[in-house]
Amino acid sequence: MNDAVHIVLAAAGSPSGSGPGAIVTQLLFFAAIFAIFYFLLIRPQQRQKRDREAMLGRVKKGDRIVTTGGMHGTVVGLNEHTVSLKIADQVKVELDRSAIGRLQEAPRDKDA
Repeated sequence: MNDAVHIVLAAAGSPSGSGPGAIVTQLLFFAAIFAIFYFLLIRPQQRQKRDREAMLGRVKKGDRIVTTGGMHGTVVGLNEHTVSLKIADQVKVELDRSAIGRLQEAPRDKDA
């Protein structure tokens, strides 16, 4: 009889909480952490990257832009990887496309 009690207690598992239920709980916890990281970090960065690539694709000659360094100018030439920018009379610089920070909005007419 005494041996039967020991066998039953050994088969019952340890009281530390390990077992199939604890593994499922840990997996759910890690899935929740991943979901939080995805929706708060990964997804917004992907959207920001997609919007930036779309903006860089819309750049055309005559657009006013601001570079990431803060230089303002007008696009006078485009290449697949570079942009020629007129920053003053008789002053043109060639920049990498990735140096474009943002497009400037066209000035509004005061009459409208």
